[in-house]
Amino acid sequence: MTIEQLILEQEQENREIVEALLEDGSQPDADYVIEHHFSGSNFDKLEKAAVDAFKAGFEVEDAEELELDDGAIVFAFDAVAEHKLEVERLNKDTKAMIELADKHGIQYDGWGTYFVE
Repeated sequence: MTIEQLILEQEQENREIVEALLEDGSQPDADYVIEHHFSGSNFDKLEKAAVDAFKAGFEVEDAEELELDDGAIVFAFDAVAEHKLEVERLNKDTKAMIELADKHGIQYDGWGTYFVE
């Protein structure tokens, strides 16, 4: 899949996630903590991506070492932002995160947030 296809797929997912949260009653005017997830088997590449995410204005959480079901070791970190649950902003940020992951040869694993009552 090309990077352009990944971005388009992510934009569709962004719309679906926002719609689902709002339909379930999450507050439309609240500020949301948005966690963008990254992973990779090469710690140095992941660390360089974390620096770029920080330079782009995201709060970067410490990397964690995880063992997969097959015994392989991967490293992961989150780049965090706080803002309204707006599809346009999410599209802009996820495009930047996908491009960042591609640049460093790591995986962008999407984003998550929490329901706000």
